Amino acid sequence: MSTNAATDPMIGRMIDQRYRVRSRIARGGMATVYLATDVRLERRVAIKIMHGHLADDAAFRERFIQEARSAARLSHPNLVGVYDQGAEGDTAYIVMEYIPGITLRDLLQEHRALTPEQATDIIRAVLAGLASAHRAGIVHRDLKPENVLLADDGRIKLGDFGLARASTQNTATGAALLGTIAYLSPELVTRGAADSRSDIYAVGIMLYEMLTGEQPYKGEQPMQIAYQHANDTVPAPSAVVPGVPSELDDLVAWATARDPDDRPRDAREMLDHITGNQQRATGQYRTAVLRPENATAILPAGAPGPDATDATTVLEPHGGRQPSGETAAAKRPGRNTPGPRRTGVDPNALSPAGQRLADKSTKRRKRGWILLVVVVVLALVGAGIGWYLGPGPGGNVRIPQVAGKSVSQARQLLEAQGLQAADKTGTRFDAVVAKGQVSATAPAASREVRKGTSVQILVSDGPKMIALPAIVGQSVSTAQAALDDDFDLQDPQYQFSADVAKDTVIAATGRDADGNGVDLTTVTEYGERGPITLTVSLGPVPDVVGKSAADAQAALEAVELTVGSQDEQYSDDVPEGQVISAKPQDDPAVQGTAVDLVVSKGPAPIALPDVHGKTINQAASTLENLGLKVSVPDCTNILCGFYDWKASLPVTSTDPAAGTTVHKGDTITLAYDQ
Repeated sequence: MSTNAATDPMIGRMIDQRYRVRSRIARGGMATVYLATDVRLERRVAIKIMHGHLADDAAFRERFIQEARSAARLSHPNLVGVYDQGAEGDTAYIVMEYIPGITLRDLLQEHRALTPEQATDIIRAVLAGLASAHRAGIVHRDLKPENVLLADDGRIKLGDFGLARASTQNTATGAALLGTIAYLSPELVTRGAADSRSDIYAVGIMLYEMLTGEQPYKGEQPMQIAYQHANDTVPAPSAVVPGVPSELDDLVAWATARDPDDRPRDAREMLDHITGNQQRATGQYRTAVLRPENATAILPAGAPGPDATDATTVLEPHGGRQPSGETAAAKRPGRNTPGPRRTGVDPNALSPAGQRLADKSTKRRKRGWILLVVVVVLALVGAGIGWYLGPGPGGNVRIPQVAGKSVSQARQLLEAQGLQAADKTGTRFDAVVAKGQVSATAPAASREVRKGTSVQILVSDGPKMIALPAIVGQSVSTAQAALDDDFDLQDPQYQFSADVAKDTVIAATGRDADGNGVDLTTVTEYGERGPITLTVSLGPVPDVVGKSAADAQAALEAVELTVGSQDEQYSDDVPEGQVISAKPQDDPAVQGTAVDLVVSKGPAPIALPDVHGKTINQAASTLENLGLKVSVPDCTNILCGFYDWKASLPVTSTDPAAGTTVHKGDTITLAYDQ
């Protein structure tokens, strides 16, 4: 058992009474992958288990299930197979093919850069698996070396379809881009839209990294890298590593073109291109070998064999002449008696059967020439039709993407493709494209049409204005439900409020065309899909006056406030150690705001004054003005009943004595002579 069993409670657990978890393979942001045994089929599998703290998040759970569905639709030697998916309590899991080995990231960390041959072999395997996904209408959206698995037996497989989407789902969630920033295509950075060409961009970045040992763009912040993807051109690998073949430079440039229309349309097109280059480099072509027709010799009918005794006619080579006045027999040594001489015979004449064969051969040759002419004519006609329907005026072209460009730029792009831009432009509401810029075309971009087709340019009229519902004073859930269908809700901002109940909307803010904030309580309409940020009350800051400093700190931290400075102050009303006052450093206070505390030191100390010699009334007044209590023993002298003895008798001493430290509320006893 793995050494991480002591810290990972999943080790040794039986999932769904079938999969026994053996050890941990890897841990990611959404799930952990374990090596497990399928006890029913007695085989090793990889089981991916979603983190427990994400179980209550419906979005994460749906994305996790989507990964299983996407991968299960695919079956290819270069894709990791998915066997099963399910949930046990709060544990959601996916069971996959176990691939013992390393990832491409591990290989790059070990060797830094790969040879062109190694890089090409790996990219071909990745493209082969990716082509299967693209053919099924699935876009991976998270291609990176960590998701390319290199098995110990030499197999190369592509895995982790956690961010995969159908090729028609081209949106990202809000401003949060899914996928690893180093491999995101420009359109994902700028528009959040992804299709098969976005995967091709990531493949190009991986090929660059394999050839050079580094990524093309670097930065301390993710936004710096994203900006380079959107605005810069990926350099040629040979500029970093001299000796990289120019074909691979061209392949990287093709795959990482900023405009998706300039890239391969999918993995199959790029794979076919790589295969063609390798054939041209090695000469490995399939060649058709044509065999020549057999020649046929036709002998004259009745020609004698070599042993014939009759006189024979000697056949000369084609174009030769028959010798006259001499038989073949005359030329043979040992023939004393010449045979009868055959005269009047045309040496080039054929027998009737031979003539028929010769005629048939001539007809076949004529038919062959006629057939060749027909084939050539048909080929020329086909080539002409192909030219007309291809690069010629009758061919099909794809309508280019012109959204976000000016009308003049859009016209130039359309005409460059052999299309006609309609004289009259149209308008449409668009929540993304600024007013006055091109929003779309009719027919839509990427559609395949005949050259010369008239395409209307639709200009953005800005977002459609929609009446705002009641927002302020509503609960946050009610306000979000009312706004979610028409507007782009941003993450709420929270602040403490003594006047507004918790989870109630305090304010709503939008953005104008210049990006400035707009108080939505002052307007009645707002643009469709416009961003809205709700400010929500957290309720009042906890009242910690009268609590001990420790209890006050605990109460503040419970609502994500912190304790700032702690001053001490004497207080006649608040016992020592308790909080006299608490004041947030920010107004309004938000989560994370520091709260300054003033803690009581108890009543202030008093040095007991000397009242010796003062009358009892004078001494009592002095002490009571200091907040002290005064005690005077009753006068027992009978004379005290006949005059105001407190106004006449002097104080002889105090208890406690003069100079003693006392506090407000303490009792001082006065002594006097009776």
